[in-house]
Amino acid sequence: MQNMKRVCTVLISLQLIVSLCAANLVAQSVRLKPEQAVYDLVIYGDSSGAVVAAIAAKREGFSVILVNPTGFLGGMSASGLGATDFLGKRATFGGLASEFYDRIAAAYGAKYIRSFEPHIGREVFEKMIGSAGVPVVFNEKLNRSLGKGVKMRGRRIESITMLSGRTYRGRMFIDATYVGDLMAAAGVSYTVGREPESRYGENLAGVRRGDTKPRVHYTQGDKDHFVRDVDPYIKSGDPRSGRLPYVFQINNLTNGLGDRKIQAYNYRVCLTSDPRLRIPLEKPKGYRAIDHELLLRNFEAGDERLPALIEPLAGTGSKVDWNNMHAIGTDLPGANWEYPEAGYAKRRLIEKEHEIYIRGLLWTLGNSPRVPTAIRQKVAAYGLARDEFTDNGGWPWMIYIREARRMITDYVMTQQDCEGRRVAPDPVGLGSFGMDSHVVQHFVTERGYVLSDGVIWRVPPRPYGISYRSIIPRQGECENLLSPICISASHVAHGSIRMEPVFMTLSQSAAIAAGLAIEKNTSVQQVDYVLLRERLLAAQQILAPPAGTTSGR
Repeated sequence: MQNMKRVCTVLISLQLIVSLCAANLVAQSVRLKPEQAVYDLVIYGDSSGAVVAAIAAKREGFSVILVNPTGFLGGMSASGLGATDFLGKRATFGGLASEFYDRIAAAYGAKYIRSFEPHIGREVFEKMIGSAGVPVVFNEKLNRSLGKGVKMRGRRIESITMLSGRTYRGRMFIDATYVGDLMAAAGVSYTVGREPESRYGENLAGVRRGDTKPRVHYTQGDKDHFVRDVDPYIKSGDPRSGRLPYVFQINNLTNGLGDRKIQAYNYRVCLTSDPRLRIPLEKPKGYRAIDHELLLRNFEAGDERLPALIEPLAGTGSKVDWNNMHAIGTDLPGANWEYPEAGYAKRRLIEKEHEIYIRGLLWTLGNSPRVPTAIRQKVAAYGLARDEFTDNGGWPWMIYIREARRMITDYVMTQQDCEGRRVAPDPVGLGSFGMDSHVVQHFVTERGYVLSDGVIWRVPPRPYGISYRSIIPRQGECENLLSPICISASHVAHGSIRMEPVFMTLSQSAAIAAGLAIEKNTSVQQVDYVLLRERLLAAQQILAPPAGTTSGR
């Protein structure tokens, strides 16, 4: 009997162990399921387009996961870019982009809103992704070490691996980042910087000096340019003392020359004048007075323009989107040139450099006696908004990456497309904004004063089509990847395309194209455009300019 009891006890113990092991395996499978699964579509991205692509794929009936390198949804449309630069051209985009802006308006009880508060943008994205039932993983950055982040099988991505070690497998992939990390890691051809004028025959390309007369590459007069002679040296008039920060000495700087430099970044800060919400603008830790000497000398030279483009935001009426304008503002030219290909640690240093500079500039504008009184009083009335970016002290989560990597594919969008001198036969969305570049660098002229280079602005005569081939790699390269943010475009054309509603539009089209490639068991390069066009139109995408539409101002 005792032996029988011992046997039963052992059997029960074994069953318990087996049950516990099984339970543990089930728990592990649940935890690891997102990594073990093979999704129809894996989207890696931090942009508004990443959210839209994920929703579009889900609505098309495909399995999808959104792998987000940041801790929030919506990219710049939720991180300060409330003043959306589509110039009121709502007729140029439909689909999910239009749905997003309709939901923004509804949040304010209105039919149309151009400029909205950052937290409203985030809330709308969260509701849209939640309603679609898309799984999202946050704060997962691609392992960019050679051979570790992207596993290829032939010309196809099989899986992507994060710094955390998590791996996501898919049939199709979309790089919806602002920097193109996945696209680059997959071996896709790309470029960084400004093409020379001769590359694509663009008379806006390459170096564009501010002292060109007539200034045909810029059609807004002296806005965003120096209008006074400003000394560039640490000790005025003494070149031997060295140049002020972020001022470069470049010999033989000639219009049309190409380089690897990119237009300036900034943070699109949301400021408020409401005393109940206002976080005072304080001198930041790390503040250097010399970083703002150029600003103050520009005032003292006689340029008393407020160096800010201030866009009122919907809501209480006290908040504004504060952007760069005129000669010296929140842009920090030259500090971002390494950003597109820098490692994560270096990018964070660049971001911090911009944050300290912009906080310091705002504090200087509101406190320095060398600032004109009217400007000083106006700026001092503002502060960061206490109810925005509440986990970051009112400071935006994301730096405004106006330009980074750009694919080189079988169809490169250029100035000719923007100006209607060439028409893409396979459009997947429309562009309409001006060909626009912020300052690329401040340099010392032959006369010994500071000048801006790189500022361009010219409005297309009417909206234009953006080629499907510009969002997929060229023939012979990766066959299951689309890149609707870092698209194939010259520096000039990218300056027009780089608008948030356009990114959303292209990302929805990318998701639909990816689904079609899955259905037909083909590569993204072999997708039948006639069939794709049908699918896009069924999704309410707008592929041709509405009759009578012009691009505006």
